[in-house]
Amino acid sequence: MRLIRPSHALLACAALALSSAASAHTGAPGHDHGGFVAGLLHPLTGLDHLAAMVAIGLWSALSVPAGPQAPARALWSPAWFAALLLGGAVLGWRGLDLPGVEPMIAVSLLVTGLLVATRLALPRAVTALVAGSFAVFHGLAHGAELPAAQAAATLTGMLLATLALHAAGLLAGWPLRRHVWAPRLAGGAVSLLGGIALWPALA
Repeated sequence: MRLIRPSHALLACAALALSSAASAHTGAPGHDHGGFVAGLLHPLTGLDHLAAMVAIGLWSALSVPAGPQAPARALWSPAWFAALLLGGAVLGWRGLDLPGVEPMIAVSLLVTGLLVATRLALPRAVTALVAGSFAVFHGLAHGAELPAAQAAATLTGMLLATLALHAAGLLAGWPLRRHVWAPRLAGGAVSLLGGIALWPALA
């Protein structure tokens, strides 16, 4: 049986992302936000969120310096992102409403895609600021739509799905450390998706 290479899988995901970009936006009316299963599925069915979560894992795997501690260090950014996303979701559920949530999510795709493509390693404080601010806006978008009766269950499912997507990015990104063009193409696709999502706000 022929195995699928990580680079081929990433290219297929990129093609799917671009073909669906026109329908990808935060808070789509068709999204169901009630209960554990709905929370688990939401990051998997919202293309903007899915791309951002996977890209964070990719960036972490591709940018961490080589060495015996590299696998452990690669976990830091995804864990930080997930924690701040959860905090933003709680704030959104409690009524915090910041302007520009959807444009900021689009910007997060633009920037994260560029980070994946360039494998840019940032100082930890800068990484915390960049990834953390993006995570909060993603969380606010989720939290604003949470039903009061099932908020805890929905948040639990959402957090588990987010961690799973981060892990998928890490697992795909680690073997791609030996490649040049596959990360560039994957990062470019994520940035292009962000540009398409941002365009209506700029027009």
